[in-house]
Amino acid sequence: MDRQEVVEAAKRAGVELVRFEYCDASGVARTKSVHISQLEHKMVEGVGLTRAQMSMNLLEQVIHIEGMEPVGEIRLVPDPDTFTILPWATKSASVLCDQWGHDRKDWGACPRSYLKAMIARAAGMGIHVKASFENEYYMATHRDGGYQPFDLPDHAPVYSSIGHDLYADLMVETVEALSAQGMEVEQAINEYGPGQQEIAIRYADALKAADNQMKFRDTVRGVALKHGYLASFAPKPYPDQIGSGAHIHFSLWDVAGSENLLFDQEADHNLSELGRRFIAGVAEHLPALVAITAPSYNSYRRLQPSAWASSTTAWGFDNKEAALRVTSPFYRRESESLNIEFKPSDASANPYLALGALIACGLDGIERGLNPGEPADHDPARMDAAARERAGVRDLPTSMSSALDALEKDDLLGDSFGDLLFRCYLSVRRSEDEVFSAADEEFELRNHFYRF
Repeated sequence: MDRQEVVEAAKRAGVELVRFEYCDASGVARTKSVHISQLEHKMVEGVGLTRAQMSMNLLEQVIHIEGMEPVGEIRLVPDPDTFTILPWATKSASVLCDQWGHDRKDWGACPRSYLKAMIARAAGMGIHVKASFENEYYMATHRDGGYQPFDLPDHAPVYSSIGHDLYADLMVETVEALSAQGMEVEQAINEYGPGQQEIAIRYADALKAADNQMKFRDTVRGVALKHGYLASFAPKPYPDQIGSGAHIHFSLWDVAGSENLLFDQEADHNLSELGRRFIAGVAEHLPALVAITAPSYNSYRRLQPSAWASSTTAWGFDNKEAALRVTSPFYRRESESLNIEFKPSDASANPYLALGALIACGLDGIERGLNPGEPADHDPARMDAAARERAGVRDLPTSMSSALDALEKDDLLGDSFGDLLFRCYLSVRRSEDEVFSAADEEFELRNHFYRF
């Protein structure tokens, strides 16, 4: 769609308010709404936003960052291709925005522009990245002063018809709302935790995959709220239950998007040398990368051994405990369906930064010809020291602070972000770690449950 088509579509649908949405460094989706009468010129000029807005952390605290003082404005400039009517919200629509300076360019701290830059870097190497975020989330109600899972008293069995019946109407409405916005739903299931659900969206080009993640979270939350429920994307909202991930499935294609470069008919498990080098690059930078893909204080409750979330740098073929799981392809769709699942990722991440950083690390592995070592054939927690060494398995950070320490020392990721965005990200996340590490568990859980 072009700008004029957006205006006409909004008017035909009776839209009154259009949300100009972006994602900040703390992973929170934020928006400013424009009335339909102003939409035509706002589609061109954008909406004003103080430079300090990107320095706000998860707790709504504005962090002092040089170059992000509340002096001067940037613009939220919408991408017309992201326009969708919001099925759950009366007379409302949304567009996703880039953040531009007055020169109509990235002002230095635009997450969506960062992903675009990494996509362009991959294209320069003849690689077209496709991806999808696979989300788990909890359905809950707020009562008795806390968040209670919406489930049977003794918990509906995982993958059960009982569980599907319990959420059937809500799930169908959610799927319809996603489909209405152009997302192709592949699976919708009840997961392991009480009230936990999972919906898988079909892969798309990398930028659209991140855009879909933004719209996915909005849709799930919005439809649930309409029915009186809260959908939590927190990584570990209940300490005694299984965590929720937003696993990134990705594949590498030729620039035309017609050949999956991960697939090699003659290679072991059909995984190409290019794919192995990409894995090696991600694995090498993984201790720093998780500060971006699993970035919240609550994330490190989930990244535990033998929890199907990954706590090491291991990779392997259909290994649910590996950080990078090479999936087994589907019958008669082998070339198309071979992909890699990146597991240490959750919905507290800014999807543009998470996917962009993942691409940057993988490309580094290709450029340097890195070798990932042997694939892990077992749960890394059950591998002996010799087997771990052969596979190059290292433990991931166990806290937000240690992950940020690793990120701050990672020159590749720092250079890819650029000075302002990198300083912004580290400062915002450090401020969160400082507050949460000094608080108790109840404070942590309450302030993560319904933020993302």
